Amino acid sequence: MPTLSPLYATPLAVQIIPNVDANFAEHLNLRPEQRSIGLISADNDDATYVSVDEATKMADVEVVYARSFYAGARHASGKLSGEIMAIIAGANPAEVRSGLQAAVDYMKNEALWYSANEDDSIAFFPHLISRTGSFLSKVCNIPLGNPIAYLVAPPMEGLVALDAVLKAAAVQIVSLTMPPSETNYMGVMLTGDQPACKQATIAFREKVLEVANTPFNY
Repeated sequence: MPTLSPLYATPLAVQIIPNVDANFAEHLNLRPEQRSIGLISADNDDATYVSVDEATKMADVEVVYARSFYAGARHASGKLSGEIMAIIAGANPAEVRSGLQAAVDYMKNEALWYSANEDDSIAFFPHLISRTGSFLSKVCNIPLGNPIAYLVAPPMEGLVALDAVLKAAAVQIVSLTMPPSETNYMGVMLTGDQPACKQATIAFREKVLEVANTPFNY
């Protein structure tokens, strides 16, 4: 495939529990009014994180659990496991169903990874979020609705690109995942105003492509 071809995440299973068991709810730290939960697994963790954040903007739900699995989707524990499990909670099944639908739609259409080389062996995620929902706002410890650049790449490409981004755009790190992560990628979330976050996303993309095409540069 050509460089910068989009790579789409795939939801593998989506389930709703209309009235969650009280003991289970206790272990999920649900509030008394959060009686329904929705579960989603997918073959890409970062696409899922941004998608469940979108769910919090489109429905009255909260992300109560979201964790990546070790070693990535290619080493999943089962056919429906993928790379991540996320759980959203709400007061009733209708709200949770709306949140799940918003997450699935965003994952399929907006949360796009890209190929940095011809054989798709280098994939990266230069993603701009114009307005964060409650989940990523909490993760980043920023006000609800602030923009972020959500940037993910393999370790070498990503760390070199991060340095370039910080020199090119008026943004600051609010969350940094150094390698090794569960999936052996690096990830960073940067905040600033929306033009700066957009500039950061573009700078990250260009530097990842440069490293991918020129791996020896010293």
